[in-house]
Amino acid sequence: MPLTLGLTGMDAATETAIKAAFADANPRLGNRWSLVPDSQADHVIVDMDSMYGPMSWLRLHAAGKTVIGLTNAPRTQADFRLPQPVDSAGVAALLQELATAAGEPLDLVAVDIPMSTPAPSDTPAPAGMTPAPVPQDPLPGEIVDQDEEAASPEQPAVPAPSAVAPPANVAPPEPAPAAEEAPTTLLGWLTSPQLQGRRRIVRGDVPLLIDADARTYHGPAQLKPLAGHFEGAVDAADLETVDEATWAGASAAAGAAQPLSRLVWFGALVSGGGQLAGGFAPDTRFQMLKWPQTEREYPKHFRIATVMMKGPATVAEIAEASGVPEADVTDFVNANLATGFADIERPPEPEPETSRASGLFGRLRGR
Repeated sequence: MPLTLGLTGMDAATETAIKAAFADANPRLGNRWSLVPDSQADHVIVDMDSMYGPMSWLRLHAAGKTVIGLTNAPRTQADFRLPQPVDSAGVAALLQELATAAGEPLDLVAVDIPMSTPAPSDTPAPAGMTPAPVPQDPLPGEIVDQDEEAASPEQPAVPAPSAVAPPANVAPPEPAPAAEEAPTTLLGWLTSPQLQGRRRIVRGDVPLLIDADARTYHGPAQLKPLAGHFEGAVDAADLETVDEATWAGASAAAGAAQPLSRLVWFGALVSGGGQLAGGFAPDTRFQMLKWPQTEREYPKHFRIATVMMKGPATVAEIAEASGVPEADVTDFVNANLATGFADIERPPEPEPETSRASGLFGRLRGR
């Protein structure tokens, strides 16, 4: 059986990098693979991090192709995944995996061909590309402006209390601010700096292990079994601290680590109950800032995201254009607002007066 691979939905630089990695990897597999146009290939690599990648995936999936998602994300809705940045080792592993799935397992052989190295991590993304989330992605509000922090003046040294006598007319110091109130829901804990270390919460016989410091969690591969964890109140006692030995065994049994941002996304999705979070009015217009990582459990989300990528719109407008009920659209909007993939439409900054009068007509008016 011929093994054929095609490429589509990517910029020229990415295509060149994959072809170079393929040229390194294929001889190690006995040159069993052929690189052909995507229309003739049984297996097609699609750049899922590009704006039109998910649409290419939908087209190829409908055509019966085996789709490989090229992505920075730890998971993809495609049949297989090729991680970014691309190198020949990753392509060789992918080709082995595809061949095994096709019933023709291949072994690597030693050949005198240097392995290609990954592209530097600081290489700018091509125009029109948006990076996908990774397990360590910070949530909105967690990013510290290092330039601003570095620019802040050094604080002067405070003399010891015994060195300076307080003036008689100085008012007593204000009391220290009260400690921040503890969150009352699991979603509140997940987005709060008060959640630290390794914790475990069990509801409905479904354990959930959270590593707040690593921004990861261990739990079911599917999200819906975790819905009960976001119902009702959760206090600090419900989040059991887990020691090293217990964590090693429990996390291995629960499955591979997953990004905590995925859990936050799901928590925001199921916590709103079809109502907009954040007090937004019904006429608020929302937009996607980059393509989200949609979940197989929610196939309607692909249609919602496609509409939202076209431009700002209200929940009612998105629902009408996508054919999805408003309650589902609202929940999807809540989830992507919580993880930074969506935002409200913001009015443009007013143009400075000097800029408006700097053109030809401005000069004529000034005479």
